[in-house]
Amino acid sequence: MDILVLNAGSSSFKSSFYRLSDDYIPSEPIAPLWTGKVNWDTNGNAVLKAQTSQESVSDERSGMSRAEDIQELLSWVWSGKTQIVQNIHDIHIIGHRVVHGGSKYQQPTLIDDDVKAEIDRLSIYAPLHNPANLIGITAIEQSSNESGSAAHQLTQIAVFDTAFYANLPEVAYAYPVPYQWLERGIRKYGFHGISHQYCTQRAAKILERDAAKLRSISCHLGNGCSLAAMRSGRCIDTTMGFTPLDGLMMGTRCGSIDPGILLHLLREGEYTVTELDRILNFESGLLGVSGVSNDVREIEKSIAEGNVRSRLALEMYIDRLAAKIASLIPALGGLDALIFTGGVGENNCEIRAAVVTKLAFLGVEIDPALDRVATSAGMSSNDDRDLATSASPVRVLTIHTQEEWEIARTCWQYFHASH
Repeated sequence: MDILVLNAGSSSFKSSFYRLSDDYIPSEPIAPLWTGKVNWDTNGNAVLKAQTSQESVSDERSGMSRAEDIQELLSWVWSGKTQIVQNIHDIHIIGHRVVHGGSKYQQPTLIDDDVKAEIDRLSIYAPLHNPANLIGITAIEQSSNESGSAAHQLTQIAVFDTAFYANLPEVAYAYPVPYQWLERGIRKYGFHGISHQYCTQRAAKILERDAAKLRSISCHLGNGCSLAAMRSGRCIDTTMGFTPLDGLMMGTRCGSIDPGILLHLLREGEYTVTELDRILNFESGLLGVSGVSNDVREIEKSIAEGNVRSRLALEMYIDRLAAKIASLIPALGGLDALIFTGGVGENNCEIRAAVVTKLAFLGVEIDPALDRVATSAGMSSNDDRDLATSASPVRVLTIHTQEEWEIARTCWQYFHASH
């Protein structure tokens, strides 16, 4: 079974091609036969890269739409040096990561016009991501049309980030506002669910523990950041809320702030709603405080050069991260494992160490030598490891998140359950 996975983000697009047996799904992630990526800069210029075990290609483009860039990248699956199949219709399933599925979509879903319309409607709640997810869907349909076959012949499946939180307890997902708002769908949904799902299952395997008995907190730290608390095999709380804007301080997003600030600025007439939306999503977080970058690596370089605002930004980031982790522990009734994943979580040993130091009251200890080795190794699933000392009652793991593999696995299970 050939499965092509599309993972569209706000500034990048990733894709992986997996060839799986019809009979069983491996318990461990397998390497994709083809991987591709598009990165866009702030001017819309694109760098396209794809590779197989035998070949790699790259291209720089400008003046094209994102849909055209994605279409070009995906065409390398069935043409050119990195060709894997003869035609797009040789692919059995195309799986899409979709960030926001609202209350309606809590399972993998076959994509049709109604599903696309709902993903579009929900874009108001995930403005950085749902539109990008739709671009990926549209690019596949356009490629199918150009091949001379109808797009509906393709099996496209949406795998929703929010589905991971379908069983959140009401006490966690309800806001302390008029109950009528909850009845209108204003509630905590949670995001990064595909990553958290993979990492919490992977942690149980590494520790040789029953996932249903493991109390864990997964820290997905990239440009977007969130936590997920797991107990009895289910997520019981998370930091992102009604939108991905809530919770932790992030690369360009503010995370949790006093809503009175926004009311004050609106009342004073200083900003419009549209302007505040832009500022909170694109101009806040590490970028807003430092004035330098949303990238932790650039922040650290700036700190080394004596930039006090960059130091403040990183200290705020770490302080809020540790505080949010601690705030989830009472609902768990203790903590067995702390998981770091995502671009920052996997690759920044200083942030991991700083957070663990702030949580020393739990008895948690990290082995500095293991922490440095984990970062210098360059993360893959083979490098997933427990960084805690033997004396630490809380295990500290760094896990290379594999969202594309988790989507492929979910699509395989969906297909076999529906046939």
